Amino acid sequence: MKATALLKRQHREVEKLFSQALKTDDPRTRRNARDAILEALQRHTKIEEDVFYPAVREIGTKKAEEMVGEAFEEHHVVNLVLAELPKLDPDSDNFEAKMTVLKELIEHHVEEEEDEMFPMAERRLGNERMNELAEQMKQ
Repeated sequence: MKATALLKRQHREVEKLFSQALKTDDPRTRRNARDAILEALQRHTKIEEDVFYPAVREIGTKKAEEMVGEAFEEHHVVNLVLAELPKLDPDSDNFEAKMTVLKELIEHHVEEEEDEMFPMAERRLGNERMNELAEQMKQ
């Protein structure tokens, strides 16, 4: 499995969790989805920041460097919202609003990665390196 395939699978998992959180009014379901989103995004951003983004930087182009820099900044903004999630009451009036904003931040980030960064990484790093990165990410 390529690193990008692993990351895309994680993206789809997070999308499903957002759907669960936003399609119900049940506080227990919302709480479980909120907690799962927090855990999944923390794990995912760590993998990207520790393994994938450094590999993309290895490409050595200005475009790669710009994409990685922007991705780190987007992670920073997401982390600010994630820090509020444990205190977010699933029964509160702002639950849906905060989750929708976080979902939109994530959707924008995912779109840029999947449309620009991932294809460039696959082209420039090659299959062997993408497979090595996937193995590192699994650990």
